[in-house]
Order: sequence, then C-alpha cells, then structure tokens
Amino acid sequence: MKPGYPKVVPPADRPLIRRTGVRILVVADDEVLLIQDRDLGVPGSSWWATPGGGVDPGESFLSAAVRELWEETGIEAVESQLVGPAYRRLVAHGYSDRVLCQAEEFFVLRTTRVMPQPQGLTDSEIAKRIEARWWPLSDLPPQVRPAKLVEILAGGLGAGQPELELGECVVELTPEQLAQVNDVFSAFLASSR
Repeated sequence: MKPGYPKVVPPADRPLIRRTGVRILVVADDEVLLIQDRDLGVPGSSWWATPGGGVDPGESFLSAAVRELWEETGIEAVESQLVGPAYRRLVAHGYSDRVLCQAEEFFVLRTTRVMPQPQGLTDSEIAKRIEARWWPLSDLPPQVRPAKLVEILAGGLGAGQPELELGECVVELTPEQLAQVNDVFSAFLASSR
C-alpha cells in the first residue's frame, strides 16, 4: 500500500480521469456475483458492484473482461463464453480522491457457482474490498452498481447508444466537475456517432 493512502482531495481539486471499462455480470442459476467495495477516504461508505475495471491500451473490451474477471474473482473464462455487450453506459463516479468518467460495456457470463478467489488485485484494491458473495437476483443488497442490473440481465435495455448515468458518487461533485463530466460525455457521444 502506498504511503499516505487513502488520499482525500478537496472537492474542487479532485482530478477528472477518463477511461474505458468493462463490467461482467456473473450469473449462476438465479444468483449474481457482487463485490462490496468502499472509499477509504469516506468512513462508512460501501457499495456492491459487478466485477470489472479499466481497459488497458491496445486491449479489446472482451479481452479486458476476461482479464478483469480473472484478477477480481479467479474465474477463468474465454471470450466466447461472454455474451454481449449486453449494455453500454457512460458513468461518472465521484470518490474522495478523484472523479472517474468511464465509458463501460457490460458482458454476461453464465457459469456454475464458485467461491471467488482474486488473483491479481492491487494493494489499493485489496484495501478497498470488503467481501465478494453471491446474491439472489430477487433479493439484491442496497447500493448495487449498476442500479439496472436486473434489467440488463433480462435483456430489456439492449446495447445501443450508451446511457448516461450520474449518481454513483460517494461524494458530491462540484458544479465545475459536473460541467466537466458533461463535456466528457458530450465529446464521447459525438465521437461514437
């Protein structure tokens, strides 16, 4: 772990980071695998999210999904096992040290229920992780990311034009940061047409 972590940055000074990312909805029968994380700079914060992360330079969304799945859960998959993209979104996450604007693609993996055993977490990911567990789709915990998880699995949202989502923020964004997020989203949408 880096010295000085967690680093809490005053709201107006939090850097805006842009990246592409993947999320994997791992489903076994009527359960979904979720990971509980926290923002160490915001005591008491926590949320549940699907496995996933950033796409490395030169990496496809599918290969990133396979890699992230292995790193975060230890589940081995090949690209042909992943269905999708099942959903696309542009999302802003506000944290105590940064604002992350991410263009995400979601994939679905139907598998057997296994206990997750992470294989490649960074020190900061280890510090932020609380637990990983299977949840019944009919009884999801509060603070689930994405909020539309059940709808994505039902196939009702599709993977057309990305949806814009704001609201998965641990800390409030300043008006200037909201304007920056809007600019990032507008530029992304213009480039994807």
